[in-house]
Amino acid sequence: MKLTKFTLATLTIGLYIHSTSLLAQDQDETEVNALSTPNIAGVIPPNIDSATPGLMPIKPLEDIPDEVMAVINTLPASQQEFILSGKTNDVLKKDALFNLLTAESESTAKEYIDTIMSIYEEIGFKEGRDMAAVELDSSSADFNTWRLKRPQSMNPEREPGPITLGRYLGGGRSGIPTFANAPVALTPEDLVAGEVDVAILGAPLDMGSGWRDAIHGPRAMRMLHRGTGGTDVSTMIAPASVLNIVDYGNVAIDQLNTERSVQEVRSMVREIAETGAIPIIIGGDHSLEYPNVAAIADVYGKGNVSVVHFDAHLDTGRGRVHLLSHGQPIYRLMKEAHVKPEDFIQVGLRAHYSKSYYKWEKEIGMKYHTMAEVERRGWDDVMNRVIKEATEKTDYLYVSFDVDVLDPAFQPGTGTPVSGGLTMREAIPIVRRLCAETQLVGFDIVELAPALDSTYVSALNANSLMFACMTGIAMHKKGITEKGFISELSSDHGQDDYYGDKK
Repeated sequence: MKLTKFTLATLTIGLYIHSTSLLAQDQDETEVNALSTPNIAGVIPPNIDSATPGLMPIKPLEDIPDEVMAVINTLPASQQEFILSGKTNDVLKKDALFNLLTAESESTAKEYIDTIMSIYEEIGFKEGRDMAAVELDSSSADFNTWRLKRPQSMNPEREPGPITLGRYLGGGRSGIPTFANAPVALTPEDLVAGEVDVAILGAPLDMGSGWRDAIHGPRAMRMLHRGTGGTDVSTMIAPASVLNIVDYGNVAIDQLNTERSVQEVRSMVREIAETGAIPIIIGGDHSLEYPNVAAIADVYGKGNVSVVHFDAHLDTGRGRVHLLSHGQPIYRLMKEAHVKPEDFIQVGLRAHYSKSYYKWEKEIGMKYHTMAEVERRGWDDVMNRVIKEATEKTDYLYVSFDVDVLDPAFQPGTGTPVSGGLTMREAIPIVRRLCAETQLVGFDIVELAPALDSTYVSALNANSLMFACMTGIAMHKKGITEKGFISELSSDHGQDDYYGDKK
């Protein structure tokens, strides 16, 4: 079979579009109505699979020009059926198909369709030819060594409670680096005995993003720990003086298997939450949102937790070869009924997704706040709307913060930056308010990739966001309920009544 360079190039472009989930394609101009009937807690949403956003739906071809139909009618019946079924959409766009059919002779058109049909057969799963699962050597003596915890009998005897690793009484930067320079806890008994409020857990998972250096996020934040101590100037609260904070170490990760890793993450996050402490998980890539939120739902009940998801990206991908990656934790959480779609709130979206993604989210009831909304309404109004939505539906809140929601000018150290994002001056207040004005039960910071930033700014920003959250938790513990509370002492020198509101 001989194909022209034009044909080969067209087919290659078609396959590229297919493999990248067709992010830029508009599929359907029909209006989508928002969810009218609330979903039921713990029950899979009935319309969760109403569409696969970003992928071409297989539906019969429509609006076929007469000259194209004349060519199709000359082809064998099997080829006619294949074309009219719309399966060609999985290989190349309809307009490109029509051009191919009318640009060459009848015999060449038949060769084109033969090629497209063979490609269609190759790109799908075929039993006996393709692996349906990743095989593991279950006979290996090391099968579980990566996640096996050391028995306490192998450790020195000690009373349960946090362990301080600093060597000197006055040396905050001496000893072994920890998150926020906090003492270490190793067991749930340590958390209970220490009456721990916040346990910070490192989760250096990188495989879900394709190895962009998120594995080193926990290490960078521990080594720097700048921005995590002292008093918050906006509230005049020092979190470490109000909260019992510990570093809970790193969770075990199998860097060759995301699925095995996330089950261990879920177990460890649940272990923290069951003690009543608030887990703060430092990633790692955004695959972690799935085990983190699932663990919280294990403790507080399916459908009882809202999620605020800060991200440049929607992360609602599905229909891909792998069931979990940093671009598709949300669908899996909803498909397993851990969170109701109407309790998922996204903030800062601006990556170049097609209309179909937003229409699907609108149809199933998710709430999204793009930078287009910020451009139109202003940041303060959007921030207040997010906080209102986060507090009106469920008793508990989980916050997942992907650092790429920040503009790359502030956060170069991340794997998938998108221009036009939040500033730190916008991000810190909303994180602080969410953690102060809700019943926060979990928080994560993900996608910090320190090797992509030759300065310490990206890690500094991540630590500052963690500090903002801990400040909010401290405010909540102290009973500060005023919305958007700002200290009068730090926000006005008070030597005059310049603003006209002095009490």
